[in-house]
Amino acid sequence: MIYLRLFYEFCKAGLFSIGGGLATLPFLYHISDSTGWFTHSQLADMVAISESTPGPIGVNMATYVGFTTGGVLGSVIATIGLITPSIIIILIIASFLKAFRDNKYVKGAFYGLRPASTGLITAAGFSVVMISLVQLDLFRATGSVWDLLNWKGLLLAVAIFALTRVFKKLHPAVFIGASAVVGILFGFAGA
Repeated sequence: MIYLRLFYEFCKAGLFSIGGGLATLPFLYHISDSTGWFTHSQLADMVAISESTPGPIGVNMATYVGFTTGGVLGSVIATIGLITPSIIIILIIASFLKAFRDNKYVKGAFYGLRPASTGLITAAGFSVVMISLVQLDLFRATGSVWDLLNWKGLLLAVAIFALTRVFKKLHPAVFIGASAVVGILFGFAGA
């Protein structure tokens, strides 16, 4: 039953998350809330790991959730669930697109999808920022404004932003790797 639910949840995400991996985040939040398979904090970790590993972000997250929920078979089923709608839609579109390439309705549909996918990606980015840099639970517990922000995370984000502006020719993987090393050092230091 868990495998059927994995396929169903990720098939829905794959069907409606137009715009790439980060557009799946709102659906993953919904999966988190409705199934309890992972927390919002774990989702933030999944995003970080998925962006650091090769492959599409959405597929990496589906594979990770499937594995933690149902083992190797769960990871395969969740991944297949996520990519199945895309494959079907691409095959259908490819067969009809040549005939309708200049159709005003087809052009209008693609024109309308651009802002929708931009909105989904923006919402996902905002959610990641909120999880990474804002500590609402700690703020509620202490009432201190200083506890509202994750200062280490904010400092790291500012440093990486500045370094990407100075060292524009470096590959993004260098910055991702450096951030991972800093995170590991923070972990070992107990910070």
